[in-house]
Amino acid sequence: MLERRLYFYLDWALIAAIAALCAVGLAMIYSTTGGPGRIYSTQVYAVGLGVIAMGAALVVDYRSLADKSHIFYLLLIASLVAVMLFGSKQMGAQRWLDLGVFNLQPSEFVKATLALVLAKLLGDSRRQILSNNELFTAIVLTVIPVLLVVRQPDLGTAVTLLPILIVVTFAAGLPVKYLGALALMGALAAPVAWQFALKDYQKERIETFLDPEQDPRGAGYQQIQARITVGSGGVYGKGFRQGTQGQLRFLPVAHNDFIFSVLAEEQGFVGVLVVLGLYLFVIMRSLAAAKLAKDRLGAYLVLGVLSTFTFQVIYNITMSAGLAPVKGLTLPLMSYGGSSMIATLAGFGLILNVRMRRFTN
Repeated sequence: MLERRLYFYLDWALIAAIAALCAVGLAMIYSTTGGPGRIYSTQVYAVGLGVIAMGAALVVDYRSLADKSHIFYLLLIASLVAVMLFGSKQMGAQRWLDLGVFNLQPSEFVKATLALVLAKLLGDSRRQILSNNELFTAIVLTVIPVLLVVRQPDLGTAVTLLPILIVVTFAAGLPVKYLGALALMGALAAPVAWQFALKDYQKERIETFLDPEQDPRGAGYQQIQARITVGSGGVYGKGFRQGTQGQLRFLPVAHNDFIFSVLAEEQGFVGVLVVLGLYLFVIMRSLAAAKLAKDRLGAYLVLGVLSTFTFQVIYNITMSAGLAPVKGLTLPLMSYGGSSMIATLAGFGLILNVRMRRFTN
């Protein structure tokens, strides 16, 4: 448990940057939803629960959590199966468990759990090169939740689990030639996936990304409106709650997937630079935590949590600027989404945990 002396080793700068991003996110959600309504209140509660989750992930030694990682993993797999069998369906997807008070999206919690279980698997090894058995086990542990999440269907969240596998195994000694072979296999499999794996709406998103004008009022609408929203902010923006695209609902789900576009419209290039600077600071500070970790387990855990966070940030921002196909991936710490907020803050609790205990025995 947390000893009093460990408070001196908390990374308060990282905590402050995370808090700033949460505050900006709440302000943008307040703006796009028209004030303190149900959506805004839900997000405020989610931030509060996320802080509690961060504290829970922080107070117990990460090595003790890693020793129980198989239990957490099995519980998450069971919850994903429960979603498949009993989950509530919204907008054509079955991703949530209705707990009465709120809906829980278990797939969001798989990210930190997978990072924890892979860190435990590979962090205890003394080898400099990853063995085939370790690699196979890591792949199986990743593929199981990926397939269950794809089944919901939620391809976006499923894809965010892959960076955890790639980054942690690479840090554990995965030969570069394996990554090259993986990239080659992906390129060769792309035509097959296009023909047999991707659903029609997923193909449509890719096609409209390449040419959104082919269906400006249908599949290409979000892409076009996102570009207009980002570009209309100029240098200094239109001001808080003064935007037109977000305020007048021209941009769909602005409080969720396209919260960054609203930021660009209302706060302009200056506001975008501030938020990008905060995200960069969070990422670099977390990388420093991995470098300072006292053992491989801690370093792999930080890299696993950070890899999925960084991937999601980059994809959402490029998507909001019209530079990537539209996909249901939220912007961590800013977009509306209770489960996402709680899970993300819990993940940063693990990162703070590793850095704080770098001097312990």
